Amino acid sequence: MKKSLRFGSAIAIAAAASLTLASCGFGGGTGDGGDTSGKTTLDLLVPTYDPDNTQGNWETVIDGFEAANPDIDVKLEVQSWDNLESVIATKIQGGEAPDIYNGGPFAGFAADELLYPAEEVVSAETFSDFQESFIANAEVDGTAYALPLIASARALFVNNTLLEQAGVAAPPTTWDELLDAATKVSALGGGVAGYGMPLGSEEAQAEAAVWLWGGGGTFGDADAITVDDPANLPGAEQIKKMIDAGATQADPGSTDRSPLMDIFVQGKIGMQVGLPPTVGQIEEGNPELDYSIVPIPTQDGSPITVGVMDQLMAFENDGDKQEAITKFLDYYYTADVYVPWVQAEGFLPVTKSGAEALGGEEALQPFLEVLPDAQFYPSTNPAWSATDAAFKALFGQIQTKPAQEVLTEIQAQADAG
Repeated sequence: MKKSLRFGSAIAIAAAASLTLASCGFGGGTGDGGDTSGKTTLDLLVPTYDPDNTQGNWETVIDGFEAANPDIDVKLEVQSWDNLESVIATKIQGGEAPDIYNGGPFAGFAADELLYPAEEVVSAETFSDFQESFIANAEVDGTAYALPLIASARALFVNNTLLEQAGVAAPPTTWDELLDAATKVSALGGGVAGYGMPLGSEEAQAEAAVWLWGGGGTFGDADAITVDDPANLPGAEQIKKMIDAGATQADPGSTDRSPLMDIFVQGKIGMQVGLPPTVGQIEEGNPELDYSIVPIPTQDGSPITVGVMDQLMAFENDGDKQEAITKFLDYYYTADVYVPWVQAEGFLPVTKSGAEALGGEEALQPFLEVLPDAQFYPSTNPAWSATDAAFKALFGQIQTKPAQEVLTEIQAQADAG
């Protein structure tokens, strides 16, 4: 899932827009508030998740909705992620915001009072079906202005063969158990590493979150970034323990997640945090790998996962479209419509009914189980973009620098913007 973390007012976004606008396709009727037949027309702007299937997946939803609601047409526009922010900014600037928009950033739109509060465009039944942790991540000042759409979470991938060879009886659940197990696996030699620790620039903020949050820390909230906080020190120091004990691969400070996961797939790493797509990567690259997926170990064994989500949001354009928007969103989030769409796009559902419907999917079950415990980056904070960049640039230094010093440097860069 590709998400932009650049937030700000819609006007600021529009000023920065410079990419070519290229519509990928349309479906449904035409018009603004309604066409000559008296139908209401909803404009739906979405990004491409799967170049081959996203448009078709949405058209299937739209066809079903229009059949059940012949008085409403849905006009679909599909854009690449590279173009999406430019397209939405240009539309807003021209007074042509879509009625429903699938994107990542939303806080700037909420600040400019462009969006309906989420509870005004879905029924109470639909709203209550969302995982609470995901709805909380769509709030600005206590009000949700976006609806969770798709989710991704992280869990620990375990090479069962290597753990067995190292004499580790069961996957670890706490940091002490993880350190012990990873040290024993690394001792097997032959180029094997106990734990894959990617602290390089690709996604250092995610690995940092696994550890800092796993010790009770936080990166902050919509109001304040709190990297240099005493609660983050236990996780940062545990990372150093892992490195100093030889429990990780060589040079973790400059190792990126994607190439490191390739090594796990090859069977040379005992444990590494991964994503749902990692399952498919293993099926393709090494289907004989004997592995398990378990919750991420934490300081005391309490469950956490790093959550990521994209959203749907409704622009408050014509007041007479609110009822039609609600009908479409309620229809879309019905389990027998929503779940096939999520499966086709390769993500996790954000609804309780969706998680229940996929309960029989063995490969997804570990991720579904940790979704209610998902924690998120403080992406509604305007300073998060600078914080994210600071983690990617500086956190790998923890391999050689004191943990407190690294946290202080990241905080200073985040504060400086």
